[in-house]
Amino acid sequence: MKCSRRKLLHLTAAVAASPVLSNIAGAQTYPSRPVRIIVGFAAGSTTDILARLIGQWLSLRFGQQFVVENRPGAGGNVGAETVVNAPADGYTLLMVPPAVAANPTLYEHLSFNFLRDTTPVAGVVRVPNVAEVNPSVPVKTIPELIAYAEANAGKVSFASAGIGTASHLAGQLFNAMTGANLQHVPYRGDGPAMADLIAGQVQVGFATMTASIAYIRADRLRPLAVCTTKRSEALPDVPTVAEFVPGFEASSWFGIAAPKGTPTEVIERLNRETNAGLDDPMIRTRLADMGGMLLLGSPADFGKLIADETEKWGRVIRTANIKAE
Repeated sequence: MKCSRRKLLHLTAAVAASPVLSNIAGAQTYPSRPVRIIVGFAAGSTTDILARLIGQWLSLRFGQQFVVENRPGAGGNVGAETVVNAPADGYTLLMVPPAVAANPTLYEHLSFNFLRDTTPVAGVVRVPNVAEVNPSVPVKTIPELIAYAEANAGKVSFASAGIGTASHLAGQLFNAMTGANLQHVPYRGDGPAMADLIAGQVQVGFATMTASIAYIRADRLRPLAVCTTKRSEALPDVPTVAEFVPGFEASSWFGIAAPKGTPTEVIERLNRETNAGLDDPMIRTRLADMGGMLLLGSPADFGKLIADETEKWGRVIRTANIKAE
């Protein structure tokens, strides 16, 4: 059967447009089944708590379950790799931890490049790290801590949740910028680190506000300063480290990412609904209680944050010659 040139052109155009139409239709019906939010750390971690909070909100907004799935291991790399290798359809997301900025330098042989192989969706929150001491340590300010460390060279230690974690890198940055030479003692998570800090086995910590706030309020730890450039509403009378060490900043930030190639329409919808959640009074209150500072913005804003932090902590890791466990 013969086909006119006009009909052939129309047919060709229809075929060419079909993937676009399919993507648009898919985005309009998204999600039609449950969505996984991968967390690269154990249940109860800050990353996990945030994933469950945002997942509950997205479940309500989309009318489909956003299910948190914990894939701990290798400093968050197991979870990140799970998402990188997942279909780019919006049904597998990652709750992005600050570890993704350190891991490219910390680990020599990663099978993926986070910046290249994922698509940023939305920032969620920035949580300050807190420079804190056991109450038995005779210091109340950052200058006093620096002087105490100098007077007791090699004898003052700081705890971290593990090599390459935010609390470790904050302490290393503090050493680099002040010459304090605090001795690093790594633990397997915030829980053991905080237990030994409270017990006085180590003297100093740079844990997240989430891990610290309850102990600070109970007077079991003494906060010296928060590590963000602005004071935290959760501890309004506590200064920033930068007030004494200009340029110092160390915080834990979190957001959402998807596999590279996820449809733009899906990314935009997820970004829009996540930002709506950050405007919700209940979520804002929960995040504020954690000392969190909201990261409202576009996917590009969150992507820039990841890239900037990757460059920053890469320099710190190389300078301190930090190696993964």
